Amino acid sequence: MTAALHLQDLQLGYNGARGLHTVVDGFSLDLDAGHIGCLLGPSGCGKTTVLRAIAGFEPVRAGRIELGGVLLSTPTLHRPPEQRRVGMMFQEYALFPHLTAAQNVGFGLRRATAAERRARVDAMLTLVGLAEAGARFPHELSGGQQQRIALARALAPAPALLLLDEPFSNLDGATRERLTAEVRDILQQAGQTAMLVTHNEREAQVMADRIGTMHNGRLSRWV
Repeated sequence: MTAALHLQDLQLGYNGARGLHTVVDGFSLDLDAGHIGCLLGPSGCGKTTVLRAIAGFEPVRAGRIELGGVLLSTPTLHRPPEQRRVGMMFQEYALFPHLTAAQNVGFGLRRATAAERRARVDAMLTLVGLAEAGARFPHELSGGQQQRIALARALAPAPALLLLDEPFSNLDGATRERLTAEVRDILQQAGQTAMLVTHNEREAQVMADRIGTMHNGRLSRWV
């Protein structure tokens, strides 16, 4: 199977008052196409920084990032986020309150024709089990439904990689448990390559094909 995501010897950090502060160092992994990976670790271990670097929001101090064989980042090369074919889903779903669910899902499809956009939105709403909710506004949806609309919006442009940053953290325990399995099923049905960040071990076990444990900016295992 082809590695969709290739991270090699990444070093990530920022310049502080005392010089370079390294957040992530010597970080390497491969994630196969169609698989769901997870970075598991406590707050401050660097896992979200890795996600932001993959998305193009953090520069690379050393190493390289490749997606689908395309070089995205090195210390001397940086493709901007909009050229990476990377989708993101955050803790806050950031749905536009003045747009319907269908309009939210279709927001990133500006280059599509009206007919193409309608067909893609309908397909994504069906995929997430909300085919009848397209005309509803975010405040008319439950937290779980809002999350699925956010997922549909992230999947609509057909990203090569979907990044999920603690996407279940704002949900209550029972809803979180149910939606973790539902989201995994949706991603598998779509054949979507994805990388999840979480501090919840149960969530990682349910969602991921491969789990990477992080401590102090380093990957201690990738299984």
